[in-house]
Amino acid sequence: MRLQGQSYNEINKIIKVPKSTLSGWLKDVSLSLEHKLRLHKKLGFNFIKRNKEQTIHAQKRAKDGREEGKKEIKDLSDEDLCIIGAALYWAEGYKRLQVRNGREITGHIIGFTNSDPEMVATFILFLNRIINIPKEKIFIEMRLFKHNDPEEAIEYWMKVTHLSRLQFKKPSYPVSSASKGKRPKNRLPYGTVRVIVSSTKLFHRVLGLIDGLKEKLASMTVC
Repeated sequence: MRLQGQSYNEINKIIKVPKSTLSGWLKDVSLSLEHKLRLHKKLGFNFIKRNKEQTIHAQKRAKDGREEGKKEIKDLSDEDLCIIGAALYWAEGYKRLQVRNGREITGHIIGFTNSDPEMVATFILFLNRIINIPKEKIFIEMRLFKHNDPEEAIEYWMKVTHLSRLQFKKPSYPVSSASKGKRPKNRLPYGTVRVIVSSTKLFHRVLGLIDGLKEKLASMTVC
């Protein structure tokens, strides 16, 4: 069977001998060029087929995992939104108390910077619904790069935030020392935005929410 160009898989199906055993038995059997080409072609086809099947299975597992996770999120309450907003600001918000001439300055703003549209929209919802900040008191500063079209960017972020053009400050063009302005054009096509509310009192209230969240988390234990 081997001399006829059959693979170990094909022989195994007929005589039920493990492939590892067949490999030992038949290691010295020489195949013709024709049979070698047939086996290489077959093995290549099987490899491609197996890869496709593995890709399909991986995609199904990923989809099933996301669907399972999605179902775990039930209807959200204002309390849930409060926790989400505090966590977002904890991760991405301006929190450092500034010191000038050895003294802490008394004026601070709420400043939240991000490029994820859903995250920005969620934070604005938190400010409006939980912190009770009127929409007209919320301002946006776009941080753009040279490849960004300012008009296209402002139209995009107006749709995301549902704020008027008057609430958009003059955009800035920061260049980090790390990137030196060489940011790929397919990344951040609309730049990033900083959501701004000028209120020291509300700034400290948001920090207080974060403090409360930290305390509650500290009381929890890892299973």
